[in-house]
Amino acid sequence: MDWDDAYENMKNIPGGSEFPPRWNALAEAYRAEIGDRRSRLAYGDGARQWADLYLPDSTPKGLAVFVHGGYWMKLSPDSWSHLAKGALAHGWAVGMPCYTLCPEARISGITQEICTAIQMLATEVDGPIRLAGHSAGGHLVTRQICTDSRLGDGHPELPGRVEHVLSISGVHDLRPLLQTGMNQTLGLDMTEARAESPCLLEPITGAQITCWVGADERPEFVRQNALLANVWSGFDVHFKAVEDPGLHHFNIIDALADPGSPMITKWLG
Repeated sequence: MDWDDAYENMKNIPGGSEFPPRWNALAEAYRAEIGDRRSRLAYGDGARQWADLYLPDSTPKGLAVFVHGGYWMKLSPDSWSHLAKGALAHGWAVGMPCYTLCPEARISGITQEICTAIQMLATEVDGPIRLAGHSAGGHLVTRQICTDSRLGDGHPELPGRVEHVLSISGVHDLRPLLQTGMNQTLGLDMTEARAESPCLLEPITGAQITCWVGADERPEFVRQNALLANVWSGFDVHFKAVEDPGLHHFNIIDALADPGSPMITKWLG
């Protein structure tokens, strides 16, 4: 098994190199459009320990948090601002946390940074919370609803506010990453890979989770999507797995910018 190729999206998607500049242009244009409805808030002292918060025109229905991907090694919310559009149109506030990248941080540390960011954002916006993440971000949001999560530390009501978690093309089993070249940057060992893999952990009782993957993605992402559905469906949770026809790893997230997309409808309810 060529595990590097299994996780290689750029060269396996036609025109893959054209997507990052497109995302950046869309995000920049949306920030200009939305103006002072966006603010940047710190959740720690680190250079990347901040989150953007986008507010709707009226009192928010709740808080929708999107966590970006990039294999825990690259990108930031600045590439994804336009993805706030779908939830904002439905009256939700949208939080987009940044986080310290590997190798400066370990994945376990990033998990905790996202936990702290959600805790901070939840003090800014009342009401229910919806979490979504793409790729590595899918891992990071599903980790927040595992029974060993520290989301409720100092905020015992917070786990109960999380009504739905959407993992988009998520990585739920980190053990194969030990066989990839990227692990030179990630620095994973088997102990951490096991401890940080949602598929090897238990979800909190009553959680609602949707795993959504493009049917045209690399087979490994389709497998990872089905894996969490298979394992967590054995617990007392509400689970749905979706394979979206004709979509790949880079265009599947466009649905978050579309207020009428099935993904937005499912996520926000």
